[in-house]
Amino acid sequence: MTERILITGGAGFIGSRLAARLAGEGHEVRVLDSLTEQVHGRRPVHPPLPSTVEFVRGDVLSRSTLRAALADVTVVVHLAADTGTGQSMYEIDRYVQTNAGGTGRLLDVLANERHSVRRLVVASSRAVYGEGAYRTSDGRVVYPGPRSEADLVRGDFEVRTPGETELVPAPTPESAPLQPSSVYGITKHMQEALVLTAAPAVGIEAVALRYQNVFGPGQSLTNPYTGILSIFSGILRRGGEVNVFEDGRESRDFVFVDDVVEATRLGALHPDASGVYNVGSGTSTTVVDVVEALAAAFGAEPRMRVSGSFRAGDIRHSIADTTRLRALGWAAATSFAEGLRQFAAWVEEQPADAAGYERSLAELSSRSLFK
Repeated sequence: MTERILITGGAGFIGSRLAARLAGEGHEVRVLDSLTEQVHGRRPVHPPLPSTVEFVRGDVLSRSTLRAALADVTVVVHLAADTGTGQSMYEIDRYVQTNAGGTGRLLDVLANERHSVRRLVVASSRAVYGEGAYRTSDGRVVYPGPRSEADLVRGDFEVRTPGETELVPAPTPESAPLQPSSVYGITKHMQEALVLTAAPAVGIEAVALRYQNVFGPGQSLTNPYTGILSIFSGILRRGGEVNVFEDGRESRDFVFVDDVVEATRLGALHPDASGVYNVGSGTSTTVVDVVEALAAAFGAEPRMRVSGSFRAGDIRHSIADTTRLRALGWAAATSFAEGLRQFAAWVEEQPADAAGYERSLAELSSRSLFK
């Protein structure tokens, strides 16, 4: 069945690849994107989308823009959002307005005006979990709260919970308690809660996808606030030294962009898709290992300094439980090693980026959010 699909934020990293995939399958695709400078650079141009994809430049906070973009659409994939854990801790109003406000505006139009939308997919984040799941020494699964600043200042970076001597990271299921530790995480929780509550109330199927750390060719190399692979790549290409936060043993679940595109496609089109799904590889990689692997891919020395610094809102470990998504026939097809090879090959073809990352750390430090 051919669908008419609107992708908000569709000129970005995930959205542009999703648009190409869906258009290639014969669906009618429309992209709405504001082409923000932080993501797309100072002179954003029409994104490299297939000629069959309709591109609309506009803001999800504009009711008239949303109304026009929704014309004749049957499926909406809502990717438009500001991203960046650290930046969200001081650009609070912007993140709330764009993420929660934009989602609320979209739902308000759908609730009050005529449309043909039958399904709405929202991009959420693993940030809604905070620290997520850990296993105790006797095999129980617990969900600790945020780490204390006193422990972090003391150089104790591991996750603690009263009465437990040792905690080991475990895959976090969708049923885990939601306890985000950053403004960004809070806004992603708000986005998915709005969609999962309001969309079904007006007869629209709702799907929320909690993305882990998405990486691959095409991700923004100009945004210094998110995407550690892009950030580290810029530093290594300049011959600089990577400041590795904490003790370098913090870990993330890196999932390749094409696997995320397939998960999002299933969320939009699979007849049985409903509710919340984790989207991740199910494995974790430490930050030190990331730096060493990137340096090897670039043929460079893995210059790094494990500084003990830390950012407000950061979590320690992350691993996704993807059981629900795999029940739809999905599997992470690209390993971290293969994805990193493709990413590094693409990066080497791009212009070297400016040193915006150092500026972003200075902004955090000036607000006592980086120590």
